[in-house]
Order: sequence, then C-alpha cells, then structure tokens
Amino acid sequence: MQIRALSCFGEHAGDGNPALVIEGGQANEEARRALAQSRNTTCVFLDGEVVDFYYPHMRSPLCLHATLAVAHVLFGRHPDAALLSVTTAMRGQRLALLRGDHAFYVRLQAQEVAQPVLASGLLEHLLAAPGFVPASPPRVASVGSPKLLVEVPDSATLLGLRPDLEAITAWSKEAGINGIYAWCRLPDGRFEGRNFNHLDPALEDSATGVAAGALTALLGHGIVLRQGRATGHSCIIRTRAEDGAILVGGRTEPAALIESTGRP
Repeated sequence: MQIRALSCFGEHAGDGNPALVIEGGQANEEARRALAQSRNTTCVFLDGEVVDFYYPHMRSPLCLHATLAVAHVLFGRHPDAALLSVTTAMRGQRLALLRGDHAFYVRLQAQEVAQPVLASGLLEHLLAAPGFVPASPPRVASVGSPKLLVEVPDSATLLGLRPDLEAITAWSKEAGINGIYAWCRLPDGRFEGRNFNHLDPALEDSATGVAAGALTALLGHGIVLRQGRATGHSCIIRTRAEDGAILVGGRTEPAALIESTGRP
C-alpha cells in the first residue's frame, strides 16, 4: 500500500486542506473506513481511474480537494498530458482533470436537486444561532455532493458560528444532503465560506471544493472563495463557468505524512 499526503487549495505554502491518496491494499469498504478513522484525515483510494472518498466519519460520493490531490499524483505520472479523467466509486461520476496557472482544476456539471422544505426555526436550531435570519433564501445546489447553501450577512457572523454538528448530521441524512455550507459576500467582490458536515469541530474543512462548485452553480458565474480562517489554514478556491461546465481549482503541494493515531 502506498500513501501520499498532500495539501490542497492552500493560499500560501504550508496552508491547505489535507488529503491522503492511497493505492493498493484496503480493498473493502470496512477496511477503508477504518483506515480513514485511524488517520483522522480525508482519504481517497485510487484504483486505476476510480476514486473512492472517505472522511473519518463517513464515505462520500465526491470530495474535490481530494480529487485535486489525485490530479497532482496523476499529472506527475503523465507530465505531457493536458487532460486526464477519473470516475467516482459511489456514483460513477466522470471527473475531468486539468492543469494551468500553477494549479489543478476539476471540470464538473451542475446537477438538479430537490429543494427541501425548511421548517420555521430549523436553521436557528442547526446553526445554534437564535434569531438567525439568512441574507438570502437558502438553496440546495450540487456538482456531485449536494450542499445546503446558507448566506449570512457578513464575515464576522460567519466566523462566529458554532453550529450543532450532530443535529446537522442527523438532518443531512434525513434530507439526503451533505451538510450546510454557510457563506457571505466580501467587500472586495470575493466570497468566504465555512463547511459544516463533520461531527468533530476539529475536522472542519479548510477548503470545500464541492461547495464552491455548488455556489458557482447557484450564482451562475465564477467566484474566488476564501475559506479556512476558522481552522487557521488560509485557502483560496477559484471557479469558472465555461460552456455549461463548472471548473473548480486551486494549488496543491506535498505534505508530511503523519503516522496513524492508533484509533480503530
């Protein structure tokens, strides 16, 4: 079994969201879940051209920062290639991988999703924010992993959120949605966001590419999205809307491989 550690979407060297790219061994789902739990890190298992994503607490249909990590590995093997592709294990989604501007990109399509009925007071409960009023109507959007996109008034409100993660996880399972992505508009025209779909606050994403893609689909144009200030790892995600497709990209770099924590 070969394990490579990478950081993805980092604004500067040393920043970024960590992912492990794993090849060989751990062929069944139970073993893969156990490995992701023991490493306490997002893991992507690469079987030829098939990618299988695991967070420490769940298997995921799509994880774009881990897909960027795979792009880093595959383009390293094919330095002259302009375009590569992989297929997700859970849903058979085809992902085109590109490189340019000292970054890697994943090309996706927006997907139609049902809009859940949000009961009165639900967001206040899930976000543990009494009196919370979203800055625009919350909507679900997806490029492969649906997110409930909740706009908050400003960055201070965003960074001050301390949501009920267990309640979000329970509601997400019931609604068939992969968590809440809270976001706001910044005065300089960029955007900022935080992703809530982990049970452990310490595992909050520093960058969530699927949410950036979903937000791009919702807004209908490319964005520059800042994330990670809440985790201490500044990240920048760049997206483009081109010919009906959505490109989500950012920089990657190798990271130190931390040994297993010994958790089951």
